[in-house]
Amino acid sequence: LLGTMQGLREASVQRPARAALGAALASPGRSKRGAAILALLMGVGVWLGLQAFPPEILLADLRTGTGRWQTHTLADGSRLSLGSDTAVALHDSAQERGIELLRGEILLDVAKDPNRPLVVTTADGRMRALGTRLLVRRDAQGTELTMLESRVAASRAGEGRMVTVQAGQRLRLTPAGMGAPQAVEPGSIEEAWQRRRLVVQDRPLPEVLDELARHRPGLMRFDRAALAGIRVSAVLPLDDTGRALQLLQTSFPQLRVQTLSPYLLWVGVAAP
Repeated sequence: LLGTMQGLREASVQRPARAALGAALASPGRSKRGAAILALLMGVGVWLGLQAFPPEILLADLRTGTGRWQTHTLADGSRLSLGSDTAVALHDSAQERGIELLRGEILLDVAKDPNRPLVVTTADGRMRALGTRLLVRRDAQGTELTMLESRVAASRAGEGRMVTVQAGQRLRLTPAGMGAPQAVEPGSIEEAWQRRRLVVQDRPLPEVLDELARHRPGLMRFDRAALAGIRVSAVLPLDDTGRALQLLQTSFPQLRVQTLSPYLLWVGVAAP
């Protein structure tokens, strides 16, 4: 790469940038410094890439990009729908069918097989079903299980205690513990999934922004502590995050959204 760049310096037209490059590479000492800087930049790039796409994500059996949804029919006949920025690994054996949710959200229609239960696992817990319909979402804070039909036995990672989650209930699994099942409306939740909508009821704004960021290309940054006191109840479009942010600004005029570039956005609170 350095040799190619040096060749640019020797071209007939000496633009200022090329002349500066030639000066930087003119002596062996500077060449070594240039190589060191290039190696550092490449190292930073690799590190940033691994933060966004860890090896386990890159090696996932199924995954979607930001703003993409996909549906797959598995070998056993189960239907697996992946939401935006989702990755799963498949671990089938003679004893059970396994789906590991690495990140993102899935909607699962489980084909019945009494001899081989289907088990969904995340870093936070394990959910065992024979035949059912469920939503599982994993984020930085934990795993959320929403039952649409039938029931599932769930347990935290490393624990033997099982909790049965019925249709119309939601359970949260986190490193700190397992909450009690909460009542939800399955029909509205499934409709929101199908229409790419985020339905929130009295949730902190940072949690809502976390979900919007998962459906938006680039980076969305915000001051979590400054926004923690704002509670949101809304229906927001996940396939148009720009519109979702406009709706939030309409509801909360103190919000300020700054677009620093097409792939970098800042959400804050206006100074009093």
